[in-house]
Amino acid sequence: MQTIHIGVLVSSDRAAEGVYEDISGKAIQETLSQFILNPCQYHYHIISDEQSLIESCLRELSDTQHCDLIVTTGGTGPAPRDVTPEATQNVCEKMLPGFGELMRSVSLQYVPTAILSRQSAGVRGKSLIINLPGKPKSIRECLEAVFPAVPYCIDLIGGGYIYANTEHTQAYRPKA
Repeated sequence: MQTIHIGVLVSSDRAAEGVYEDISGKAIQETLSQFILNPCQYHYHIISDEQSLIESCLRELSDTQHCDLIVTTGGTGPAPRDVTPEATQNVCEKMLPGFGELMRSVSLQYVPTAILSRQSAGVRGKSLIINLPGKPKSIRECLEAVFPAVPYCIDLIGGGYIYANTEHTQAYRPKA
């Protein structure tokens, strides 16, 4: 089984300054390590909510570190410094609005403020980029919802072949 390279990008001024310890990026890694059977190499970054920094880091994770999957957390709300979706859109060749639609739909089952979230996803080269909310519980709920489509999407864009751990999730691949 090939190693899957996964970028984890935390956009948080306070976590980047060391005001508090990041738990969201760790929640992404914990969830994905349960969902993916392949060995995974994580490329973990904590940066400030600056659009140019986010764009630069996304480019590095895709173009230099060749991540098959890049998952971001933070910066998806309506506040002035929430710019992760804009950064993602600027670096992607294709946007995949169904990811955000599904994640908001799932989150609305738990909190009415989910309509304020601007989660999104897109493709840059052979990397799938997914923007998640910042709360660990929401991260897990959103990843549970969208993960069944992730391995096939990565197949279609030429990334590594992901084997799903069927004890925790399913991967849907259409039969030929």
